[in-house]
Amino acid sequence: MQPIDTTPENSFWQRQAITIKGIVIFILMLVLLIPTSMVESLIYEREGRQREAVAEISGKWGQSQTISGPVLVIPYQKFERGSDGKMFGRDIQYAYFLPDQLTINGTVNPEKRHRGIFEVVLYSTNLTLEGSFPRPVLDKMIPEGAVVYWDKATLTLGIPDLRGLKEQVKLLWNEQSALFDPGIPVPGVGGSGINVPLVLSANDPAVHHFHIDASLKGSGALFFTPLGKVTDVKLSSPWPDPSFTGAFLPDEKNLSSAGFEASWKVLNLNRNYPQQWTSDQNIGFDASAFGVDFLLPIDNYQKSTRSVKYAILFIGLTFLTVFFVEMGQSRPVHPFQYALIGLALVIFYTLLVSISEHLSFNPAYAIAAVMTVGLTGLYARSLFNSGKMALLVSSTLTILYGFLFVVLQQQDYALLIGSLGLFVILAAVMYFSRKISWGEERGN
Repeated sequence: MQPIDTTPENSFWQRQAITIKGIVIFILMLVLLIPTSMVESLIYEREGRQREAVAEISGKWGQSQTISGPVLVIPYQKFERGSDGKMFGRDIQYAYFLPDQLTINGTVNPEKRHRGIFEVVLYSTNLTLEGSFPRPVLDKMIPEGAVVYWDKATLTLGIPDLRGLKEQVKLLWNEQSALFDPGIPVPGVGGSGINVPLVLSANDPAVHHFHIDASLKGSGALFFTPLGKVTDVKLSSPWPDPSFTGAFLPDEKNLSSAGFEASWKVLNLNRNYPQQWTSDQNIGFDASAFGVDFLLPIDNYQKSTRSVKYAILFIGLTFLTVFFVEMGQSRPVHPFQYALIGLALVIFYTLLVSISEHLSFNPAYAIAAVMTVGLTGLYARSLFNSGKMALLVSSTLTILYGFLFVVLQQQDYALLIGSLGLFVILAAVMYFSRKISWGEERGN
């Protein structure tokens, strides 16, 4: 007669304890995305505060500047014959002329200013614009019988923010000196700038030469519009991190830790507007502007935002590590304790943002990572009563933070490194989880 097995059969909850706990941990991971999103909102808020500080300082110093010109404008009036046979004049109209040759040379001196804890890049520059205009020929541009007001010609120079002008702007026109006046009194060449009245005649020399010296302040970016039939621009600056942008990139550039030198050559064939037109046509220059943006290197808020996107990875892998240790040690970890570990990982990002506002990003990252790894490691030691297991959890986090740091330092290869890293991490998780019994096999 065989003995009867009186061992009580495990209940469903006992047999599926590991699976149920895994589901609970997964739900907890999703719940922790809520404080993570709140941290991301905090970063956006601080970034908005930074933009406000930049706008405040730039508004008092000078905004981004775009030099458009010079443009020669000549007014004319055309007449028509009424039904009674009498001649009458119509509104004043304008003929616009761009230079044949435009050469711009400048030295830009950026500097950093602070508003509280926020940093702003301002610059001052000395520009020299020189070149030549051909003698204006209006016969084919204006109607027959129109009256040309040669003595009311105007030379305009577009400057978006006139608060940036440091000194009087001087013009040398055919060896005759003059000073610019504020504003642009003629339509069709922009809304903000300066002008000089000129007295021309139909019998002027074949070529008009000009030379303009301007001292200008601005912030963020300095741009130019290629209004010459041939436009040559040369810039130099001690700023080591320029961003060349706009419709044209430099033909030549030299970058170093001591600054940069860059030059552009743009032909009238490279942009989509003529060298001369009348006010019957609507011509815009903005799409052809090019220049340099004086950017700070990838700022702390950008890097912090990028790091938050990996939060779910950190939480998930840390929970998996604790879960695997829990299975191996047979020491249960309560979901509340998982939640505390997850919150420690979320607080890493608030530490990173707050410290990076006072230090550069890399030291801030190291401090926040050491604090988080240390706190989590000490808590894991108390949970498992094992220095070895605490070292395992701490080592996992250290590897993760090291991986994230490498990704954040990259710009061109960030996606590639991140994808390969995630693949390796997934392979490691699959390897260590292959022998875990997930249910009834463990209970039998």
